[in-house]
Amino acid sequence: MSVINPSSDEGLKAAPRILVAPLNWGLGHATRCIPLIKALERMGASVYLASDGTALELLKAEFPHLPALELPSYRIRYGHGNMVLNIGRQLPRIIYAVRSEQWVTERLIQEHQIQGIISDNRYGCFSPKTPSVLLTHQINLKIPNKLLEWSANRVLRLVLAKFNAIWIPDTPEAPGLSGALSHGASRHPDVCYIGILSRMEKYQKADEYEVAIVLSGPEPQRSFLENKLLEQAIDLPGRCIVVRGKTNTKEHYFAAEHIEVVSYLTARDLNEVLLSSKVVVCRSGYSSIMDLAVLGKKALLIPTPGQTEQEYLADFWAEQGYFLVQEQEKIDLEAALTQMVSTKGLPADQFDPQEFEKHLSAWVNKLQ
Repeated sequence: MSVINPSSDEGLKAAPRILVAPLNWGLGHATRCIPLIKALERMGASVYLASDGTALELLKAEFPHLPALELPSYRIRYGHGNMVLNIGRQLPRIIYAVRSEQWVTERLIQEHQIQGIISDNRYGCFSPKTPSVLLTHQINLKIPNKLLEWSANRVLRLVLAKFNAIWIPDTPEAPGLSGALSHGASRHPDVCYIGILSRMEKYQKADEYEVAIVLSGPEPQRSFLENKLLEQAIDLPGRCIVVRGKTNTKEHYFAAEHIEVVSYLTARDLNEVLLSSKVVVCRSGYSSIMDLAVLGKKALLIPTPGQTEQEYLADFWAEQGYFLVQEQEKIDLEAALTQMVSTKGLPADQFDPQEFEKHLSAWVNKLQ
């Protein structure tokens, strides 16, 4: 394959410079951008990574050869079990971060001649001068208070309108994987269901672990969950591996003879671990559910307390008998493993993990 010089006019046409910017809220937004980034590279695009915190560290570990740019941090913490209180208290800081993000985005466009933006839930990462796509699975927010839900969705529509297109990582046919979060009326003129996004790949692998615990999400809830699960994993009979979701350290140790602990794993290594585990324990974030759908694994889902999107998704799939769900304050790993026999997991061939590539390719071609 010939190498294109992106600094030349010919290179700019043949290899558009694309900024990929996932939100740093846990690792889910960053992980689901991994297949997009890999596909963009195969298509010859020059990819620039942009985020902050653990999300940016993960992308740098996956793509050490790509330029990584820092965006303002939202610094979201989830210390309370009520989403309205959590976000309400942090709203002024979040609004300021979004505005700062927009200023930084404009500067990055000028400095790096960015020709296209894919923003995963970073609402300030857009430009009226550059084709900007928002990647999101939430066009309908779920909030317990109906008045607040109506108000929040009105604000969301105003935010979505700033982007040229909305890409939803799901199937157009309801309910898909995301149910009412992604399916329903949208007033944006360009909404595209691009198919699911997962860094996982299904293949045969012998069982090595009884349980794989994969942690993620904002602090301090991530640490609360880790402590609870480690305490109970001690009493499990089989081998267990805990992936802490901490990209700022690189640790590998044994908390007990049968409990292996790693700070984080690259996509390839995590793929191997999940395939070689009988049961997965994780948050009910949408990226995790997409990974489970590709692998066809049984799972115990534990929603982040008060995070209504995760609570909705957990209930949505538990009601259909696909996954087991436990509240964080009522975790019982031993009981979960016994009850897992009554669940079926999602069929591994139900969703096409390559569907998104044709939509991505069409968009890249328009940039050239």
